[in-house]
Amino acid sequence: MAIPSLQDGIDKAGSAIGLLWRPNAEPWTPEVVEREYVGWRQEQAAWHEGVALLNLSHHMYDLWIEGPDATRVLAEYGANNFEKFAIGQAKQYVPVTRDGKIVTDGILARRAENKYLLSGVPAAQHWVQYHAEKGGYDVGFETDTSSAFRPGGGDPKLFRYQIQGPLALELIGKVFGGPLPETKFFHSTPVTLDGRSFEALRHGMAGQAGYEFIGPWEHAAYVHEAFLTAGEPLGLVQVGALAYTTPSVESGWIPSPVPGIYVDPELAEYRAWLPLFGIEGKRPLNGSYFSEDIADYYVSPYELGYGKLIHFGHDFQGRDALLKARDEPRRTKVTLVFDADDVRRVVGGGEDPGFVLTYARHRVETSAGLVGTTMQTASIDPVGTVLAQTLIDSAHAEPGTEVSVVWGEHPGLGTDPEADLGFPRIRATVQVSPFDRHARTDYRRNA
Repeated sequence: MAIPSLQDGIDKAGSAIGLLWRPNAEPWTPEVVEREYVGWRQEQAAWHEGVALLNLSHHMYDLWIEGPDATRVLAEYGANNFEKFAIGQAKQYVPVTRDGKIVTDGILARRAENKYLLSGVPAAQHWVQYHAEKGGYDVGFETDTSSAFRPGGGDPKLFRYQIQGPLALELIGKVFGGPLPETKFFHSTPVTLDGRSFEALRHGMAGQAGYEFIGPWEHAAYVHEAFLTAGEPLGLVQVGALAYTTPSVESGWIPSPVPGIYVDPELAEYRAWLPLFGIEGKRPLNGSYFSEDIADYYVSPYELGYGKLIHFGHDFQGRDALLKARDEPRRTKVTLVFDADDVRRVVGGGEDPGFVLTYARHRVETSAGLVGTTMQTASIDPVGTVLAQTLIDSAHAEPGTEVSVVWGEHPGLGTDPEADLGFPRIRATVQVSPFDRHARTDYRRNA
């Protein structure tokens, strides 16, 4: 029996919205790692005040891309600058459709002259592999799925551990017997620990100092134990799946935007190639903002803050659309700071609303009506309230602007998108994105 495709799922549901709209959908959290080790509040505090260890080994998809045409296919279907891309460097990969809408991003690392590793949400990997196969590019692929979907179970090919926080560099110096070589942001340096070789990627989250250590899985347990042992006197805290999902809200990264692939007739073959039971067919949509047109959920890389990554010095799919969109009005990425009293009143009765996490598209309103939608919302205990990464009309993006977030779940098809369903409102104030000052000002200074 043939495996159903994304297009099969859309046809059966009647539309992409019919397929994806799932009110009250459970938010994604990383698999395998504990949900909490010492409590999400303490774990969030660790990367703000001390040192934290985060295990990224299990939830990311990896696609190795190797061959004479590796750079060419990535450049022809991505907006990045490949003229300046050193071996050992990583970039936020920005693939877009012919209409200039993001497919999704990913972390692309150049491992050798003709070899790359693309990691993260697999939509970008699917996009590259499909076009390479269809276009007959001289390139090969090797895939390692996340641990939840790895055929037959088994271990990942790579371990990934992040060490983050004000004490991160002190811990790293203890483990390696001294500081690591000076390394630019998003560049790697080779390291060795008791004869075990791997690499250190200069990378942080929520604007904090740190590295991501990446290497063969056979060294995973040894490296993990080395950090735990050396970190104990420094108060090292392991970060669980709940807290792990939240630093993006402070650092300004919007995870898993809706791929702009669902209705373009020229992508019908692509949708038939994609499996239904993949990220494109199963990542749900929900929230108080509802539209019957899936295109209303598409986003531009400019809206995500990726304008500085777009390189018009080469031809790539979507180039003309991005050139046109560069000077057009668009939404602005901001952080909404929720009123703490309203959070307690609306979200979780009593004094403690508990842990809040949602990727719902909630309506953001003023007296003028709809002005934006939330993209990810989470409790940030060091801030003392809930923050939301939000796309908002530029006219309402000034810090200090007061808005309301409509907190509820539209039932979907069959109910007027504009119906007043009596959902409560949470007052919020617009602030800049990234919300974290260090992430906003110094984080990429040495890129």
